[in-house]
Amino acid sequence: MPLRSGKVPRDAVHHPLFARYYARISVAAETRMGMGRVRERLLDGLSGRVLEIGAGNGLNFAHYPGTVSEVVAIEPERRLRQLAVEAALRAEVPVDVVPGAAEALPVKSEGFDAAVVSLVLCSVRDVPRALGELRRVLRPGGEVRFFEHGRGGGRVMTFSQRALDRTVWPTLNGGCHLSREPVRALREAGFELGPYRQVLMPEHGPTLPASYCVLGTAFRPLGG
Repeated sequence: MPLRSGKVPRDAVHHPLFARYYARISVAAETRMGMGRVRERLLDGLSGRVLEIGAGNGLNFAHYPGTVSEVVAIEPERRLRQLAVEAALRAEVPVDVVPGAAEALPVKSEGFDAAVVSLVLCSVRDVPRALGELRRVLRPGGEVRFFEHGRGGGRVMTFSQRALDRTVWPTLNGGCHLSREPVRALREAGFELGPYRQVLMPEHGPTLPASYCVLGTAFRPLGG
């Protein structure tokens, strides 16, 4: 069983200023950038027991279909976790918000039918370790739904992304990195890739270093 949301250990991540900023802009992005529609596509058709890693302020919770029996939502940042608890109380499916880090998930092995990673792989400290943990907690054949941003655009844009990663971007944005490659990371972690497609965010407007996103599915192989 996961730790209960009322028993909070020492925070694995502490970005109080970014958390307040993110809480404001993410709510605005639901309509202005079309993130609400993306969340619906991300979660459509899920069923059974679901693990969400890096739940943030819980904006996904309202979009889980009724076929989901339970969501265990991991969020390491205290301020965002408090907001996620509030969002969980309004959700139409059972949601348990749990403190913890992606690199050491506080849940049992092979305990979930599906997992959700949404704008989180950009900021975890150790992507291979986090994806190894994700593979551990999924049952064989379990599904990963992902919506992540990463490297994209032409030579000038990818150069800019790498330059920002080496300088101010992670410090100002809660450890976020612009030039990671989520699809490649999933493949290298041993997941089988299902359908996925490139998405620009915002769909209509200026193309920014964080605009290059990918939405799709992956699976833990049945044999491992």
